[in-house]
Amino acid sequence: MSLLGRLRDVLRRFLGREEEPSLAVDDPDLVVVVEAFDIAEADSAALARSPRWRSDDLAVLRHHVRIPADQVERARELLTPDGWVLVAGDISHISRVQKLDALHCAQERSRMASLAQRLGGEALGWDALQKPGEPAR
Repeated sequence: MSLLGRLRDVLRRFLGREEEPSLAVDDPDLVVVVEAFDIAEADSAALARSPRWRSDDLAVLRHHVRIPADQVERARELLTPDGWVLVAGDISHISRVQKLDALHCAQERSRMASLAQRLGGEALGWDALQKPGEPAR
């Protein structure tokens, strides 16, 4: 372990902070807790209407896009440095683990729409997945 890693561990123990549980975009236990496919609906409204979304827990933000097959590798090159995972298909999924809030959902929705348009595709919407648990409300 590097010196920086050891220092980080010491600080976490000193401050009493636990590591956040890891989550993977392909975790089979994940369930959809929010869906946002209506472009007229604000991301904040989509999150607010979901009783299953837990704002304090990590989630997988998954965008649904159509990208021409000849542009998939270019999309992957643009997305991978920021931690996005692209699974190509008729409708491709672009996913990343993160904490969700309305601002970041809106920013990422805009980013995916821009990316899809530049590559000759279309952004369809997004959903969020979390491990099953007690509703936040």
